[in-house]
Amino acid sequence: MTPHAAATRPSRAATEAGDGLLSGYELGAAYDEMVDASGGPRPHYHPLFDRLLQTAPDDFRRHKAMTDLSMRQDGVGFTVYRAEEGIERVWPMDPVPRIIPACEWRQIEAGLTQRINALNLFLWDVYHEQHILRDNVVPARLILQGGYFRREFVGVNVPRRIYVHICGTDLIRDADGRYLVLEDNARTPSGVSYMLQNRQVLKRVFPAIFNDYDVLPQDDYPAALLEVLQYIAPESSSQPTAVLLSPGMYNSAYFEHSFLAQRMGIELVEGRDLLVDGNRVYMRTTRGRQRVDVIYRRIDDDFLDPLTFRPDSALGVPGLVNAYRAGTVALANSIGTGIADDKGVYPFVPDMIRYYLKQDPLLDNVETFRPEIPAQLSHVLANLDKLVVKRVNESGGYGMLVGPSSTQQQREEFRALLQANPRDFIAQPTIQLSTHPTFVDGRLEGRHVDLRPFVLCGERVTVTPGGLTRVALPKGSLVVNSSQGGGSKDTWVLADAPRQ
Repeated sequence: MTPHAAATRPSRAATEAGDGLLSGYELGAAYDEMVDASGGPRPHYHPLFDRLLQTAPDDFRRHKAMTDLSMRQDGVGFTVYRAEEGIERVWPMDPVPRIIPACEWRQIEAGLTQRINALNLFLWDVYHEQHILRDNVVPARLILQGGYFRREFVGVNVPRRIYVHICGTDLIRDADGRYLVLEDNARTPSGVSYMLQNRQVLKRVFPAIFNDYDVLPQDDYPAALLEVLQYIAPESSSQPTAVLLSPGMYNSAYFEHSFLAQRMGIELVEGRDLLVDGNRVYMRTTRGRQRVDVIYRRIDDDFLDPLTFRPDSALGVPGLVNAYRAGTVALANSIGTGIADDKGVYPFVPDMIRYYLKQDPLLDNVETFRPEIPAQLSHVLANLDKLVVKRVNESGGYGMLVGPSSTQQQREEFRALLQANPRDFIAQPTIQLSTHPTFVDGRLEGRHVDLRPFVLCGERVTVTPGGLTRVALPKGSLVVNSSQGGGSKDTWVLADAPRQ
């Protein structure tokens, strides 16, 4: 799924660089993070730009090789599932960091804080009084028929009224450089371990590039996450015990599960390690049972408790839902959060912000068409070659049609799917994501990127500086997901202006 590459124009960097890393660097129709329209570096990139000009391609190739080796030695990987086969891959990281100035980060931070507050108010409302549905701000049918709406939890009070404790919101930049929200990941968002590992590896293999900048740290994320888990523990727990519940070592994000458990100093468990007795959750240990107060679960609702959801699940804990209902254990994220990251609900988040917070959104959504509306379905069907069509409950780059790069057969298949189940899809314009210099075949070339900042909601909202910048490595591709061949970058948020 590689859309046609936009027309390119040579930048001034190409003429300055000679045979160096930036030789032949080209700008397309997309906003470039490092290079402005005149071909020179943007102000906050100037020191890095100069350093890259002075770095020989062979030297940079060695940095890249050291990056790959370091990831391999640290066991940083992920699993891609194809044809029922799991392929283990080393995490791909590009050594050229993405840099975000402090003024831009303040806008992002405020917008994401506003967004998670509205989403939590929305979730409390739809599982209780449902005011937003009765006032027709959000269509009731859209929520009540949503695949991730959990009727079993209507009326259930969750700890501290917080449903989404950990959120990964995907941001993109359009051709004008505006940050837009592409989607919210409010169930079991992944990627934060790779964000932390990218920083650690870059400091190890290319420390000199940090000399020119004052970069905000990210390494306190595990401690901040543990604080959130302790904050939502039952009030009867004076020294709460938290665990991380994983599907197991064959899950694509298992590295992250073990990484975070180790960094937080909590036990990494699977469903078979836990049991429920008298509506209380216990962990099996070599010293006998140990009470568990908080579970950071990395298992979707459907597999969490075979007595409530899928009876064939071997991943969950029988009786866990009743214990959660009884308030003897807390879950992060809460059961039922999936309706908040249903892509069919996504277009209404700006309305939620206005409804609950009485504020205008600080970050705009991408323009989105809802095929369940007949007029919008007609528009989508007439423009399948121009739009990106997504299933509302899929992630990871799956279940998606990228119109400009699709075949006639693929478009006809999606046409039939849209006509049969329009509620299951949304459609958006094909936006040329911003580009960033990325090391490819011995030199730097522009590749499309997005950004996934991580937001924690406990006693306060914390937006970790930076996030995971994902890179679409094939030339012209707009698909950044690692499962679809994407890579990543370290993301720097500056404390102040670059050092001179």
